[in-house]
Amino acid sequence: MDYRLVRHLMYFLTVAEERHFGRAAERLGISQPPLSNQIKVLEHALGVQLLDRSRNGVRLTPEGQAILPHLQRFADHARRLENAVTEAKNGRSLNMVIGAVTSAMFSPLGPTIRELRNCRPDLNISLIEMDSSDALSALENEEIDVAFVRANRVWAPLEVLPLFEDQLVVALPDNHPLLSENAVSLPMLANERMVLCPRRVSPVYHDQIISACQQAGFSPRIFHEAKSILSQIAFVGCGIGVALVPLSLQNLGTVGVEFRPLLEKVDVITTALAWSKLRKHPDNDLLADIARKSMVK
Repeated sequence: MDYRLVRHLMYFLTVAEERHFGRAAERLGISQPPLSNQIKVLEHALGVQLLDRSRNGVRLTPEGQAILPHLQRFADHARRLENAVTEAKNGRSLNMVIGAVTSAMFSPLGPTIRELRNCRPDLNISLIEMDSSDALSALENEEIDVAFVRANRVWAPLEVLPLFEDQLVVALPDNHPLLSENAVSLPMLANERMVLCPRRVSPVYHDQIISACQQAGFSPRIFHEAKSILSQIAFVGCGIGVALVPLSLQNLGTVGVEFRPLLEKVDVITTALAWSKLRKHPDNDLLADIARKSMVK
């Protein structure tokens, strides 16, 4: 590896982030002319122009835009490497990055994180809201340490610990005729406009809803695809349609939305704790134990 090239690339990353040579030089602790020269050396070495320079600052060329995401990931991994060295010297990990689906946020996830902080006050915990697909990809790419996801099977490179099961309920606009019913049967929804998350966002959740409707004798009329379960409920409140959502979300108090239980017994939504088999965080077992106990309460 050419470490001079790495240094030049990091210079370019700083300029790309600041969009200004002066601010980038100040951030790097060097003067502006040497920084400008180093970028020119980098462009010559790569054989492409990375920046368009003007009196108002700089902007990325198409080539610069193409390599920027790769550099940002490289810089993130470099920071993780520095943290890993520090943690190794201290004999323990100081950081834990946790991904979590929205519905898990309204389950006993809160008590779980609080208890983990009580047990490990020196642990820096970062909690990131993300859908199941992104969380599982982030685990495989080592971008997060553990994830609370909707899952009903085992992914080969991951360990999955089921924590709790969430029943589906029907979310209805507050002026919907079905609110006259104490409970709703799935066939009653056959002609309703349905709001649903796309499969790429949450394959398990999406497939379970489609399967439940098909077993009831119809294919759902998907009128709108929402980016998250939480936004599904918001769209229901706007009168866009109806939705099948986890029971744990019915206490949100969303304006314009009411809920009814399903008469049918359908497959439940399982929330699980997932982590990489190849990269297990030192506090993974502690978190899993706390999560299990929290879900029992």
